[in-house]
Amino acid sequence: MSAQSAATATANERVKTLTLDSTQLYLTALNSTTSTLSFPPIPSSFPPSNFIPNTRFLIDSFRHPFTAFSASYFLSHFHSDQYSGLSPSWSKGIIFCSHLTSLLLIQTLKIPPRFVFALPLNNPVLVDGCEVILIDANHCPGSVQLLFKVPTKNGIFERYVHTGDFRYCNSMKLNSYLIGFVGCDAIFLDNTYCDPKCIFPSQEESIDYVVSVVDRIGKEFGKRRVLFLIATYVAGKEKILIEVARRCKTKISVDGRKMEILRVLGYGDGEVFTEDESESDVHVVGWSVLGETWPYFRPNFVIMEEIMVEKGYEKVVGFVPTGWTYEVKRNKFAVQTKDTFEIHLVPCSEHSNYDELKEYVKFLKPKKVIPTVGMDFENLESKHADKLRKHFDGLIDEMDNKKDLLMGFHRGNCETVEKVERDANEERVMERNKNMFEIKTVESNDMDVSSNDVSYVHKPDSQDSTIPSEEERERIIEETRDSLPKWVTRDQILDLVGSSRWNIVEAVSNFYEHEIEFYEQVSVFRTFESASHASSPNSPISLSNSGHFRSSIDESVKTNLSQVSKSPSLKFTRWRNISPSKRKKNTEKRSNKKVKSNSKLESSGSKQPTITSFFSKLLPDDSKGGKTDRKN
Repeated sequence: MSAQSAATATANERVKTLTLDSTQLYLTALNSTTSTLSFPPIPSSFPPSNFIPNTRFLIDSFRHPFTAFSASYFLSHFHSDQYSGLSPSWSKGIIFCSHLTSLLLIQTLKIPPRFVFALPLNNPVLVDGCEVILIDANHCPGSVQLLFKVPTKNGIFERYVHTGDFRYCNSMKLNSYLIGFVGCDAIFLDNTYCDPKCIFPSQEESIDYVVSVVDRIGKEFGKRRVLFLIATYVAGKEKILIEVARRCKTKISVDGRKMEILRVLGYGDGEVFTEDESESDVHVVGWSVLGETWPYFRPNFVIMEEIMVEKGYEKVVGFVPTGWTYEVKRNKFAVQTKDTFEIHLVPCSEHSNYDELKEYVKFLKPKKVIPTVGMDFENLESKHADKLRKHFDGLIDEMDNKKDLLMGFHRGNCETVEKVERDANEERVMERNKNMFEIKTVESNDMDVSSNDVSYVHKPDSQDSTIPSEEERERIIEETRDSLPKWVTRDQILDLVGSSRWNIVEAVSNFYEHEIEFYEQVSVFRTFESASHASSPNSPISLSNSGHFRSSIDESVKTNLSQVSKSPSLKFTRWRNISPSKRKKNTEKRSNKKVKSNSKLESSGSKQPTITSFFSKLLPDDSKGGKTDRKN
């Protein structure tokens, strides 16, 4: 074909671009004789993360009380938190989605087909005068990201990217349509794991882990002796199941509801999945069967035992594949065991981790980032939303951000924007000074707790009306122990729950924020204990034979360990206000200061630098904008 013919064909394709009018589609679906349909203004209370500016496009929003102002609904993927509000009686508008999602809506939720319109992937479509492109989201089958090109005045277009739920991968950078949205006006971002602690492994690595465990234990025990349980959603985690089946050469047993979904997805031929439990030792179970995952994992060994007895197995191995079970550990894949039961917590997430989110935003370089996940993100002016956007400092179009802050771009009120910007600057200055003071306090006190510091320290000895009964305390201690590594001592658990006022969630969260410090405490104790056992038999006094001397050593170790163990729990509030990168730097500074101060003490008797010199050291770093970059 000649170049001219190719150009003509391309032009014809552009002419043939599908053009849709959602209002007309809706009227046709209603069998209405009316040719026009008017809608009231979009209410100011509508969540800004669920609609595209300067349009009536509503995204993953079917349960909002205000639904009479649009006929254009978009569904990013088939998960209940997105399609909540849909039912067989749906008739409020046209639902635009991918082909797979449309099949799931019609065949599973029984949505009337006339209200569902499937759009192609990687192919621009005009909807109500706006160009709409669907691209893969790498989340669950049928999930898509939505790209919108919205015409405004003077022939100018605004470009918006709505990620839905997505897992970023490098291949997205090669999508020509997404490349066309570099420098877009805003990203509506799936911020599920926008936390520096959430740097879990790639999906491939997590899948390899599950396959290796199933293969190893399966060969060790043989068939019909060990049962593997894999927790999944109704739609999702299919990648794990397919790879286990393919590489371990086994079928996967699923229930009727899961099989219904799999048939829609094209896996109903019986080669990979079966509803006959006797055909496989690998069974799919509901999400909460193996335990609760939020706010921390709590295993359910009782149900596992019931399943084992009912099905006649000797051992049960479970897998919970989700990023929510991931903690900052030396071992990426945690395992909880009891008797003949194992639960592997596999951070195989279908959402982007922290580094991937930053990489995605860096690639697109948007003018604004709008979070879509979180209880208070419906308010773009909230401190929570503002704090999240700070993770992307330097990755967005800073010049545009200065002209029109994200929290004001839906309102267009210049006075409000100026006031918000002024308040935000003042807040950043106050926060910076506060962090400087806190860092200084931690360094100068050398991990000692000031007797006058009553704002941060919780005194366990003081009378507290919230202290539970002895029986309840033991229950809390045991439940906390089940959620922590085996090396954690009872004294540390007591310190955690005591300083957290017996709140298990807070105690577990505090532990994982300071896991390294707690591990070092145990290491210190073991070092002392090893030293005492290794005492020379020729010594005049033997530790094992001298009860008084041994008692003195033990008391000394306990005292030192107690002093160290107080610091993480008593300083939790301070440490939360200091970024991980600054925390690491401060630790290094303290170590260096201790070495230098020893030589200075002989002459000056002081190990604390002056306030002036301290602030002169920190101001150059903080003047860069107070970024909290994570160090690998």
